[in-house]
Amino acid sequence: MEFKIQQKPTKKHQVYIIDDVKKLAQVAGISEDEAGFARSSFEAEQNIVTLNRYSSFVFIYLLKNKKTDWQTREACRKAGVEIQAACNKHKLDEITITNFTAQSFAAVGLAEGIALSNYQFLKYRTEAKKVTNTLHTVYFTKDTATAKEVAQINITIQAIYYARTLVNEPLSYLTADQLSKEIALIGKEGGFKVTILNKARIVKEKMGGILSVNRGSIDPPTFTIMEYVPRKALNKKPIVLVGKGVVYDTGGVSLKPTLNSMDRMKSDMSGAALVTGAMYAISKMQLPLHVIALVPATDNRPGENAYVPGDVVTMYSGATVEVLNTDAEGRMLLGDALHWAKRYKPELVMDFATLTGAASAAVGDNGIVCMGTAADDVKQSIKESGFRQYERMVEYPLWDEYGEQIKSDIADIKNTGGASGGAITAGKFLEHFTDYPWMHFDIAGVSFATSRKGYTPVGGTAYGMRMLLDFLINYGIVNKA
Repeated sequence: MEFKIQQKPTKKHQVYIIDDVKKLAQVAGISEDEAGFARSSFEAEQNIVTLNRYSSFVFIYLLKNKKTDWQTREACRKAGVEIQAACNKHKLDEITITNFTAQSFAAVGLAEGIALSNYQFLKYRTEAKKVTNTLHTVYFTKDTATAKEVAQINITIQAIYYARTLVNEPLSYLTADQLSKEIALIGKEGGFKVTILNKARIVKEKMGGILSVNRGSIDPPTFTIMEYVPRKALNKKPIVLVGKGVVYDTGGVSLKPTLNSMDRMKSDMSGAALVTGAMYAISKMQLPLHVIALVPATDNRPGENAYVPGDVVTMYSGATVEVLNTDAEGRMLLGDALHWAKRYKPELVMDFATLTGAASAAVGDNGIVCMGTAADDVKQSIKESGFRQYERMVEYPLWDEYGEQIKSDIADIKNTGGASGGAITAGKFLEHFTDYPWMHFDIAGVSFATSRKGYTPVGGTAYGMRMLLDFLINYGIVNKA
């Protein structure tokens, strides 16, 4: 989908956003009958009115302010979902948005909802042409959105589409090796550097966490490093993003036991997809930040010479881990990547991972469980970005007592902490490999949707991407000030 600023007036399909019924008079060419129909519809608690003029459609959205700005923004996105559905139902190919409200973000928010809900993954559908959405272009009238806003939404949506598509690809195509190749292609398009470490290099580096998980697979692991360096970076030390890249997770020898529990496990690399999409956006927006992203990748299977409960693994850091559950594999990969990040002496590290069922059980698909050692002002900024983008954070504590749960009798730590506090003990495991300001985001509950919900389609969601980009955009502004 593409967004543009309209250069010449058109009589084609229009969307008007108003915040007062009196502003119906500003709708181009509206008749008395149409205005009366719209007023009666709004009185009946409809917030979107459709006028079919046969040769064109007009959509009028009555924006009602919510208790907070972030709730109002989300209302705009949700309205975009309805308009997107109507446009494709009537086979419209383009629309133009005009904002007559006092809320400057209304048009971009509406367009965002349209684009997020317009995504399709049809690569494996033989009837793809028949079911492809017709809507492909959204115009803004000149006073409705700035050139910068239009550029940013184009880049953000493309980044989200890239991430969603990576998640939706099955293991039959997206092995760890193929994931690294896809990242390289996105890097070429986005303009950032990509370095891929193959299995021989991973062995040479002694990345025991990655190699232990990979022992059950016939396919080799990869470790992909992305880097964007602007001409004048505001941060003297880099920000490092880490994304879990388990391209498929059977649970290994500790095979996932519950019904349908493996159906969506191709999505266990959602963290990798998210940071890849984010790097594309960071580079294309030319943010004044030096950013590095790391993706350790493999599948987790019970074959070959698979690691088993009771094994002791020596991690890249040199720390030893007693394996009690091979389905707690993501933290093994992340432990190596987090230790690798130390070489950059980072200003901040943010990892994204579908790490625990405990996080999913706690907040479902309504937010991200996060925790970490970053400064309070950084945490607050992350939470504010989460609210603005409606990708909200729930912060968990990292109290010392949770660290006691992962102490091992025969190794430095063990890879599970028992039945209680599972999301936090996983976080304590990761903390063991950090010595810098760090935030962990457990996206297990939000990374993949099994049914359509609002502007989230079935499949990969890229949930957390908009929060991350919002945070980084504002991080640059704050540090510049």
